[in-house]
Amino acid sequence: MSRALPKYNQRRVAIIGGAAAVALTGAIVAGTALAGETSKSGSNTTTARTLASPGSISCPDVASKLPAIPASAQAEVARNLTLLQTQINEANKRLVDTVGQGGPNFVNNAILGPLKDKRVATVNRIATAIGRTAAKPQGLDALAPCTLNGAGAAGANNGNANANAGGNANAGKGNGNANGNAGKGNANAGGNANAGGNAAVGTISCPDVASKLPAIPATAQAEVTRNLTLLQTQINEANKRLVDTVGQGGPNFVNNAILGPLADKRKSTIDRIAISIGRTAAKPQGLDSLAACTLTK
Repeated sequence: MSRALPKYNQRRVAIIGGAAAVALTGAIVAGTALAGETSKSGSNTTTARTLASPGSISCPDVASKLPAIPASAQAEVARNLTLLQTQINEANKRLVDTVGQGGPNFVNNAILGPLKDKRVATVNRIATAIGRTAAKPQGLDALAPCTLNGAGAAGANNGNANANAGGNANAGKGNGNANGNAGKGNANAGGNANAGGNAAVGTISCPDVASKLPAIPATAQAEVTRNLTLLQTQINEANKRLVDTVGQGGPNFVNNAILGPLADKRKSTIDRIAISIGRTAAKPQGLDSLAACTLTK
């Protein structure tokens, strides 16, 4: 014969049961969050995992298809190669943001089509810039169309892992080539840095490197573009640190903790640019003078 529990015992059982339900719910939420974490594998590929991955957009490499770029066109070409990557990054973001929307042709009509149009205009600007002082490259329009890879795969490869540095960058966000993230601060990917920052703390300005380079051999183009992009990334990171550390340290904090390390990074990167050109042409001299940057209020 069962006996009814006293009322205070019934309340204790109810409380314990409720706590267990909350704990179980928390475990389910935690497990769900972990399932959507991003993981990386390998040095040349980035895997972007979401709970239902829409895939990623891959575009043909542009930098590796260019001829030798005249010095007078270098800055404009670098800027537009960077823009190609920015366009891919934006298209991949739109791909994720609109997953599940539209009909079967939504991606082609709303993402891949507009991306192709933007790329046509950008590669034409590259060809025009080169054609002002050298033979204008032909057929670059064929590199404009892009494709969707791995749609619906939970671990879609987010890039084509091309180590070259042209329009398709191995930035982990877009499309496999190392032109990277450079479009985010200053449109000029040659390292000239009026890049972002905060008006209250100022911004870091660095000498432009791309415009000081001689004609770049085609064999060195990818490596040079990759390092020009890295110069811009370094400036972006320094400007972010400038904002994040405002009010810290003494009067020499910016010089010692931000501008000094930035100059060292830039010197190494600029040396790599000079070495890559020097393998098949005259090695440019005096580029080290472009390493030091200043704080502009």
